[in-house]
Amino acid sequence: MTLEAPPTIAASNARASIALRVLPPGLYAGRGYVVLERAFRVYRRSWMVIFSGFFEPLFYLFALGTGLHKLVGTVLGPGGHPISYTAFIAPALLASSAMNGAVYDSTMNVFFKMKYAKLYDAMLATSLGPLDVALGEIGWALFRGGLYAAGFMIVMLVMGLMASAWAVLMLPAALLIACAFGAVGMAVTSYMKSFQDLDLVQVAILPMFLFSGTFYSLSVYPAWLRVVVECLPLHHGIAMLRGLNSGVLDGAMIAHVAYFLVMAAVGLVVTARRLDRLLLR
Repeated sequence: MTLEAPPTIAASNARASIALRVLPPGLYAGRGYVVLERAFRVYRRSWMVIFSGFFEPLFYLFALGTGLHKLVGTVLGPGGHPISYTAFIAPALLASSAMNGAVYDSTMNVFFKMKYAKLYDAMLATSLGPLDVALGEIGWALFRGGLYAAGFMIVMLVMGLMASAWAVLMLPAALLIACAFGAVGMAVTSYMKSFQDLDLVQVAILPMFLFSGTFYSLSVYPAWLRVVVECLPLHHGIAMLRGLNSGVLDGAMIAHVAYFLVMAAVGLVVTARRLDRLLLR
């Protein structure tokens, strides 16, 4: 008598085998979780390093939420409803927190592993493929960005800044933001040649943080500049989280989600191809 695998396991194995047949040989071995497991083992004794990027948006929330709040008072939030200034900036800083966690891990840490520790050379000498490495590293960036987001949401809950029941969806939305920024961050890092190139990350992140509508509405911009800012990824994250926190859901939510899905897919594909070209050819 022969034993058959349960339907769910059989279906999962079938999907994995199809993926392995579709992708080029050597690109994917279905073992990206090994890279993620290694990251957990490495950072379990240096947890303060993981939480370092969490505090910057938190300090902004405490400083501006208690200082400017008394000067500004209420502002117009999603749907034209008046909300406190602290409730206006909190979802934006949550999006920034998810971005920071993903970007800093997928740039500085990945650059060191790639150029100095030669970690990826060792990984690709095993059965792992470039796509396994990319998925594992982006998965860790996603975990770190999600950890920042979860901690920030707890602070928002304690401060009474969650305005609707839809606010619980800010966590998966923040994970999507972290995934997209982590994928693109790792793809950009693959083109860097020296540590000085990492300064360009801050050159891109800081203006996006300041001008994407984090602290004020985009209505203050001239029309042409508003169009430019609306194309920035952080603006889409801020608009999505503000809408969820206020309970104002519209068709723009679908556009925001689609933006980050495409961003994550492009970053993942570029990262896998770059690792293949840099380390295997």
